Amino acid sequence: MKPSKEIQERAKKLREAITAYRAEYHERDTSSISPEALDSLKHELAEIERMYPELIVPDSPTQTVVGRVAPGLKKVTHAVPQWSLDDAFSEKDVRAFDERVKRGLVRAGYTDPAPTYSTELKIDGLHIVLTYEKGALVLAATRGDGVIGEDVTHAVRTIKNIPHTLTRPVDVIVEGEVYMKRSGFVLLNKEQEKLGKAAFANPRNAAAGSLRQIDAQVAAARPLAAFLYDLDATSEKMPETQTESLSYIKELGLPVNAKSIHGRTIEEVVSFWDAWHGAKRESEDYQIDGVVLKVNEAEYRTALGYTGKGPRFAIALKFPAEQVTTRVTDISLQVGRTGVLTPVAHLEPVSVAGTTVARATLHNEDFIAEKDIRIGDTVILQKAGDIIPEIIQVLPEFRTGKEKKWSFPKRSYLCGGEGEIERVPGTAARKCKVAGSFDQQYRKLTHFAGKSALDIEGLGGKTVKLLMEHELVSEYDDFFDLTYDEVRALPGFKETSAQNLIAAIQKRTRIPLDRLLAGLSIPHVGVETAYLLAAHFGTLPHILNARPHEFSDIHGIGEIGMRAVSEWFSDAENRELVERLQQHLSISSVSKAPSKGVFSGVSVVITGSFDEFSREEAAGLIKKEGGSVSSAVSRKTGFVLAGEKPGSKLAAAKELGVPVIDAKEFLRRLKA
Repeated sequence: MKPSKEIQERAKKLREAITAYRAEYHERDTSSISPEALDSLKHELAEIERMYPELIVPDSPTQTVVGRVAPGLKKVTHAVPQWSLDDAFSEKDVRAFDERVKRGLVRAGYTDPAPTYSTELKIDGLHIVLTYEKGALVLAATRGDGVIGEDVTHAVRTIKNIPHTLTRPVDVIVEGEVYMKRSGFVLLNKEQEKLGKAAFANPRNAAAGSLRQIDAQVAAARPLAAFLYDLDATSEKMPETQTESLSYIKELGLPVNAKSIHGRTIEEVVSFWDAWHGAKRESEDYQIDGVVLKVNEAEYRTALGYTGKGPRFAIALKFPAEQVTTRVTDISLQVGRTGVLTPVAHLEPVSVAGTTVARATLHNEDFIAEKDIRIGDTVILQKAGDIIPEIIQVLPEFRTGKEKKWSFPKRSYLCGGEGEIERVPGTAARKCKVAGSFDQQYRKLTHFAGKSALDIEGLGGKTVKLLMEHELVSEYDDFFDLTYDEVRALPGFKETSAQNLIAAIQKRTRIPLDRLLAGLSIPHVGVETAYLLAAHFGTLPHILNARPHEFSDIHGIGEIGMRAVSEWFSDAENRELVERLQQHLSISSVSKAPSKGVFSGVSVVITGSFDEFSREEAAGLIKKEGGSVSSAVSRKTGFVLAGEKPGSKLAAAKELGVPVIDAKEFLRRLKA
């Protein structure tokens, strides 16, 4: 399938932005966006290129190693080419990598390959290449563009845990990472503040900036350290596995991170990643942004080889990011308990901090104006524990001119009554003029999910209120945007209950038209009127396209009810709501009541509860036999079907002399 013009333009903008951000990060040691946000952009570009290989160009960030030599530093040509790793972001990605490795080995001639993996912490620092001759350090260089790097030997010699001489006179080239200790980074920024200098954005940038100084004393004064993890060459026999290489490097007196495992199965790899992407990584005095998987067996690594950018035998599995990029698809309002209205951004679903989210709070109109957030914008999203995340930055370089500015409406149906909205004096908040709108919307949403409408199991009043309080649901269609991760994060929900609720919602995406109409809280439209409307018009588009006079000739609906229905469907906000619902629902037509049947022409009122059937099932049986169901008892009522705890309708029937039957008699008449 050929990529659309929009996708081609998106890929172009991604390439340009990523190249600019990488130059900042790797060459100038600055960051206008977080490394996590940059990873998110790179992941999006990689996915586009995977789907549309024709969009891959030679200088794409997915095909190149980043880095140029800083002015004032000597250029160094690497004896062994340096590579960068592809990224993985989930367990699914890791398993896909494992499958690619095995397929590659089969293509290389191995009949039943069984690769294992050296699984190591990914240290967030500056890549370094050390060359020792006869055991003495002669060169330390940055990765640069993979072919040419920067000579930073003068600075590296000041790092305390990098030895100037090895334990024996061997020629080796090793790779590793120079990092700044987290505790030292905090003290460094305090010192910068005292001197009136700008603080460093993160430990990685601080480490890189320290090594790239001409004056070695700058690096010497800073809390730098290193871990070495790859052996490129040795004058002795090369180890046969990566785990043996790590032991060999350590044996030479070089610092090696002890937090690694030999993963014999991919499950062991995933378990190691799981163990470190929580609070555990905060216990170390260095930044960790993932784990690295390397095929352990040297023979297999040789067979797999390299792509133009990096090895096919290794991959970097990143931890769930607390910052990602995504796009704003719409902005709507949520109403709180006090009537305060909060703008909420609807997003292209994205995983952030390990959960999939599809919306973000926008706080108030001042927040939107300050960040200039528009519908269609590419944004950076942040989530740090809260169920609903927030937008922290807009990336205007991705704008195409089709983005739309959003402003607070003057009215909203969320406010009930006249729907008027007012700004709270002295604050940035806006609220409904009509009090109690949260409760009103709560009742509407509960009714929509209830038995007489969509009948979504597990979505009772308590859960609806919880969803509203956490700003996940405010309108009917919000139910269908809920993700498992959002529900799982709610108080009281566990894995099974969250899965069950999402499954129950999805189960109700195919519904009869009359049930949808009954759930919309249209004034004067109950179960029976909803059925009459559905039977008369047949489909929802017919109702949406009907002219006012077409609502006036439906048998069984009074003048007030018909006017209310016509006005409701004429309202622009209501029509927009219905159109959004149609994107989630498959709506079936209902059969017209037969002209002949056991209850043909009879109006029935149902009250109380029954063991034999539900009230909804009874209503369906009555309609199937030509009858109609009414919500109120009148002299025109044919009979009242009464169960346990019938309430006031039974008293009304006795007062008007309307016949009353029980479930047993009702079933007998049906059989007759």
